[in-house]
Amino acid sequence: MGVFTYESEVITAIPPAKMFKACILDGDNLIPKILPQAFKSIEYIEGNGEPGSIKKVTFGEGSQFKYMKQKVEAVDKENFVYIYSVIEGDALMNKLEKITYETMLEASPDGGSVCKTTSKYHTIGDFELKEEGIKAGKEKALGIFKAIEAYLLANPDAH
Repeated sequence: MGVFTYESEVITAIPPAKMFKACILDGDNLIPKILPQAFKSIEYIEGNGEPGSIKKVTFGEGSQFKYMKQKVEAVDKENFVYIYSVIEGDALMNKLEKITYETMLEASPDGGSVCKTTSKYHTIGDFELKEEGIKAGKEKALGIFKAIEAYLLANPDAH
């Protein structure tokens, strides 16, 4: 088993508290609403968002995957840090034990925020991740982030 780590950074005009609330705290409701073709539903099957909770994400018609289960590892509302792992589902392709994402939002000098994400892919056996697979995943995550940003800019009183 190997662990492959990738880091990314995205800048947004939205302040960290507002972006964290929209993406993380209210994301289970907001994301399927603004991206219904990608996400059909997100529901907790154990817990209600605290560390140890398990949620099932059912993908929409436009996705190549059917579902995934995520385990909440940590939620730090004061420092805008969220850590979760994908622990089950076809997104793991029977080649990954899990994928852990650590997301941190920090204030930027212009009043917006910097979103830093560390992704750790835990592979099974000798499987090696291909760069294009990582890139496709990053582009999808960026698309979700930008859709939430556009929603918040178009609806300034939301969240």
